[in-house]
Amino acid sequence: TAAVGLSCVWYNLEYMVCTWHPGENASSDTNYTLFYWFDGLKNHKKCSNYSMHQGIFGCTFNLSFPKGTNTYPAISILIRDDSEEIRPVCASKNPTTLVKPATPRRVTLAKINDEIHVEWSESDTFPENCLFYEVKYHNGDLDTAQIIKVILHYLQLTDFFFYVEKNYTSIPSIDPNSKYIFKVRAKPKPECYSSKLYSDWSEEKSIGEKIDSTFYFVLIITIPLIVAVSTIILLVYLKRLKILILPPIPDPREILKRMFGEQNEDSQVSKKL
Repeated sequence: TAAVGLSCVWYNLEYMVCTWHPGENASSDTNYTLFYWFDGLKNHKKCSNYSMHQGIFGCTFNLSFPKGTNTYPAISILIRDDSEEIRPVCASKNPTTLVKPATPRRVTLAKINDEIHVEWSESDTFPENCLFYEVKYHNGDLDTAQIIKVILHYLQLTDFFFYVEKNYTSIPSIDPNSKYIFKVRAKPKPECYSSKLYSDWSEEKSIGEKIDSTFYFVLIITIPLIVAVSTIILLVYLKRLKILILPPIPDPREILKRMFGEQNEDSQVSKKL
């Protein structure tokens, strides 16, 4: 009957979300309650912001410590029900392993000479230099991402990401006729937190315009066709114009032949009469 599969995430050092599944033998009307406490907290606290989605229970509670805190106490969590039939479960969590940064906001792109300058907002809840960022980008003409990895002052090429410590970076040697798509996420530094959780990716931002090869293909076919049709129409028009301006001169031989032919016919008719 005890809650199973307890999992907690500490979002942006501000609040913690814990989820769990009901016990196999727990009744459908079981009303689990979550309590938490840690060293420095005078009394245990009861979580009051519950949710349930697809059979999974959840509860969210505020959890923050003063800025500059270097060590974090373990969080003890108790899940139980008022009924004695439900077995309670207690767990201790190291909060530094549960840290998940907020999604980087306000991602901006700018073209400067032959570079793309990428900048995003820094989190104001984390101590300085306790986050690094991953910037993923790719050329709109390619399916694979173009990646650079930057750690401190060392540059290392990788297959998928590049890492930077500041909240901006520049991408050199760009194709001016291509569209580039960027997104950013954050991760705690191991020297600050033991968490392996990344933030969610930021909303994709793009810069530049992708050249539509279909348009150029149609253009290459259409232009010669238009030129050929226009040439034919022009030749026909010029021929008719020439006839109007310079009508053909009759052949004198044909005129004489017709005249003498008519006289012969008249003579023959006269003889018969």
